[in-house]
Amino acid sequence: MRDPYEVLGVPRSANAAAIKSAYRKLAKKHHPDSNKDDPKAAERFSEINSANEIIGDEDKRKQFDRGEIDADGKPRFQGFPGGGGPRGRAGPGGFESYTFRGGGAGPGQGGGAFEDILNSMFGGGQRPRPGAGGAGQFEFDTGGIGVDLDLNVAMTVSLEESVQGGEKRVRLPTGKELNVKIPVGVVSGQQIRLKGQGETAQGHPPGDLLITITVAPHSFFKIEGADLRIDLPVTLYEAVLGGKVRVPTLGNAVELSVPKNTSSGRTFRLKGKGLPKAGGTGDLFVTIRIMLPDGNDAELEALMEKWRDQHPYNPRSGLG
Repeated sequence: MRDPYEVLGVPRSANAAAIKSAYRKLAKKHHPDSNKDDPKAAERFSEINSANEIIGDEDKRKQFDRGEIDADGKPRFQGFPGGGGPRGRAGPGGFESYTFRGGGAGPGQGGGAFEDILNSMFGGGQRPRPGAGGAGQFEFDTGGIGVDLDLNVAMTVSLEESVQGGEKRVRLPTGKELNVKIPVGVVSGQQIRLKGQGETAQGHPPGDLLITITVAPHSFFKIEGADLRIDLPVTLYEAVLGGKVRVPTLGNAVELSVPKNTSSGRTFRLKGKGLPKAGGTGDLFVTIRIMLPDGNDAELEALMEKWRDQHPYNPRSGLG
């Protein structure tokens, strides 16, 4: 298994709380029940659990840091018997570094030959450091392990809030609450970044808070890019006789002149009554929907029967 610190994305100096937080976040993200279409989710989830079993346990973490066990929790090789061999200690990333003591070996006694052998075995990846008595200490360079301290949260805003901006309170997974300024014209999928409001870990600058915006569905407006659409109910007599009807917008309501004999489904365009966009504003498209009165109306039925008999027509004639 990979280094458990790397698996959980925490530094070796991370405290128990940071390790616990990282484990919970990753376990939730990669749980197989939440990733049913990902065949490798179970493998990642198992690796996360195994890493937590090592460095999430205080005693096992100490053993791992001392180099006594490996990333799978198995005992490590602790060195060669006798006094002349290399003595291992845990280095960064769970690797061993060895100090070679030459015992005053001179030319021809093999004091440097053993170091040359190791150099060839590890491809020059170890770095010698001079020590007392001519001894050299070799350490493997594992590189830094990145740690993600950013917090990701979701925020739902109304259509009006997305257009006009404002301020909204958000609660973080840590329990902290913040007032967040909503930019004018924010759209679904856009992120707001708050510097330094993420998680913290010793030896690292604090992460950022990333807020992903979702614009909630509106009760009667539908969003199509920068345009808006609305179905406008009208009475039968308004459709037949025409007249002015009130249309809601994101600002003040406006009056729309409906021509005589307007059929249901006819759409009118109100320029500049949509959403803000680069270089201007979208439009509002108003679609007429003729609504009959609720319940039975004997007088209306009689009128329609008379109309049917005297003025028959077939609006579906073009359908075959």
